[in-house]
Amino acid sequence: MEPENGFIQEFKVKGGDFSKAGSISTEIKEILQEVGIDSSIIRRVAIASYEAEMNMVMYSRKGEVSFILDSVKILIKTSDEGPGIEDIDKAMQEGFSTATDEMREMGFGAGMGLPNIKKHSDEFKITSEIGKGTNLSITFYLEQQNKQ
Repeated sequence: MEPENGFIQEFKVKGGDFSKAGSISTEIKEILQEVGIDSSIIRRVAIASYEAEMNMVMYSRKGEVSFILDSVKILIKTSDEGPGIEDIDKAMQEGFSTATDEMREMGFGAGMGLPNIKKHSDEFKITSEIGKGTNLSITFYLEQQNKQ
């Protein structure tokens, strides 16, 4: 698996399935370790992909994660079928959460998911439509000079 040739893997997420939550981000991390990506980049990707995956498990009916690796960047794209985010600016504020009491009892819903994704990525884009779902595009550059 050579990054310069490009590598794409798709994953399915089932909303509400906390038993498998985190498995996609773990698999992405293992792939990056296998191809020899710098550990500091792997850490950032693992955090952001875990947060994105957990948001889909917590809030959507189902979703997909696309993991794309090439010689320049790592791109994580997510798309879910969920309620959508009413106020993206508010959702981006640390501590803001719409988690249920049940989610909080499991240790989730601290309101750090989207802020953590943005903090650990080089580029972050979010779009959401009420009643349809949310899409994320999360980019990590492999070399410092490629950051824009």
